[in-house]
Amino acid sequence: MGKVNIHGAEYPIQKIFSDDFFFTVPLYQRPYAWTAENAEELFDDLLAFASEGREQIEDLNPYFLGSIVLIKGDTSDAQIVDGQQRLTTLTILLAAIRLLVQTEYATALTPFLYQKGNPIAGTSNRYRLRIRERDNTFFRDYVQDEEGIKKLETLDAAALSDSQKNIRANAILFLQRLKSFSEDRRIRLAQAIVTRCFLVVVSTPSFDSAYRIFSVLNDRGLNLSHADILKADYIGKISSEQEQSKYSQAWEETEELLGREMFQSLFAHIRMIYRKAKLQDTVLEEFRDYVWPTREPQLAISPQRFIDETLLPYAEAFSTIRYANYQSVKFAENVNHLFKWLNKIENSDWLPPAILYFSRNQNDPAAMMHFFKDLERLAVGLMIQGVNVNKRIERYSRVLTAIENGDDLYSTDSSLQLTYQEQKVILEYLNGNLYESWFCKYVLLRLDEIISGTEASYNYPIITIEHVLPQTPKTDSIWMTLFPSENEREHYVHRLGNLVLLSRKKNSEAQNYDFETKKRKYFLTASGASPFALTTQLIHVNQWTPSIIEQRQQFLVNKLKEIWRLS
Repeated sequence: MGKVNIHGAEYPIQKIFSDDFFFTVPLYQRPYAWTAENAEELFDDLLAFASEGREQIEDLNPYFLGSIVLIKGDTSDAQIVDGQQRLTTLTILLAAIRLLVQTEYATALTPFLYQKGNPIAGTSNRYRLRIRERDNTFFRDYVQDEEGIKKLETLDAAALSDSQKNIRANAILFLQRLKSFSEDRRIRLAQAIVTRCFLVVVSTPSFDSAYRIFSVLNDRGLNLSHADILKADYIGKISSEQEQSKYSQAWEETEELLGREMFQSLFAHIRMIYRKAKLQDTVLEEFRDYVWPTREPQLAISPQRFIDETLLPYAEAFSTIRYANYQSVKFAENVNHLFKWLNKIENSDWLPPAILYFSRNQNDPAAMMHFFKDLERLAVGLMIQGVNVNKRIERYSRVLTAIENGDDLYSTDSSLQLTYQEQKVILEYLNGNLYESWFCKYVLLRLDEIISGTEASYNYPIITIEHVLPQTPKTDSIWMTLFPSENEREHYVHRLGNLVLLSRKKNSEAQNYDFETKKRKYFLTASGASPFALTTQLIHVNQWTPSIIEQRQQFLVNKLKEIWRLS
């Protein structure tokens, strides 16, 4: 293998956007993702730099905008491995300034956006930056071409891709900020950007070499996610340009389906499915070691096969579980109901086995209902017992292994099932000081739905937990007569039988109302009954006594025993 040269040099923006470089964003790169917050931060930094002192532009200290990584040989053609967000945003900013300055200066700015074609020579406009094919026509028409940016404000954003929405939002932001400036200030900003702002360009003709540079820079803190790097890894290793385009589009559509944050977490869940152990290194490194072992290429499947057989089906499973929109002729409502409750669990460690099982069994609704009913039972059981993250991961790794091996998941010794001892501990927690536990609201909401007999929707902005017997009753209140012993009050006050739900903020004065007043003023709403069945149960109770709490405690615990099969 021949020696690959790496070239690095510092260039002003006027050299970056010149005939020395014609930039292309490769298909495997992520879409334009800078939000208005990112763009405004860059704008404010540039504005502060351009406004420093009263120096002439040529006397300003150079302003460093960071580094970009390119695949570039001896020609001006350059593929951007890292840096497209800054180059795209700078292009948008220069286009916005061009729209708002006099013709003389606008004409001078256009060559930084594209090289004009020559009708005599038969050449077309050549644009300094070509972003992803999917968005490039939009970028050319609405940013790089004259007057295009003016039309963005009236453009309907609903039909745009996420990256096009970001382009539009950032262009409008720049226009709004620049409109408040004087002509001289706009021109000075443009001059400062073009002549005194610099980028370090690191280039190499080899993709592998450029990618290694890209990875090193990311490891040192540049804002690139493991999903972005893996995309470059997978798509960049597809040799056919047509195949690259096909799989790049599939990748990006999946990212848009999940949203950037969920998409990134998907890779952590896939890592867990393969690794079946707590993360010891970064997600990126363990993905490379256990999912797609780049250090042992002979063990790695093709990028296309990984996307078709792993990424896309797991993404579909993840999306369906998170949004609870499973579809089937039978049991779809039951399965989605279980998804909604699983999504309320205070951790997400249950997701890898959920994704794996879904991807293998989504066409068997009865099996789906059976499995997810038991997975919610296990997830809740571990949560109630306060099982720590290490033990949860170890338990779910055994469930993953059982799914992969085709083991009987419903035998008493299955890792999916709660042991007799675990059930005993769970019941002890449910019969103890529930209020001060981290799972109290989950249990109360689950009970409320069971008692209501219908699938409840809890979209209230505020849901609070209220004690019927107050935590600190006044010494002259009726509560002290009904519960004269301090030990007795402490025994009952935080137990399940003494708790209700409210769709309102707590009221310190109302908490000490006598029972009848509390029912009338606090447990009812302006429209009548409370939205919670758990609370309306109490409306027809005449008096709140220890025996009533005991009866209610037993009734509610029995409901939980039934739904979670606790013996």
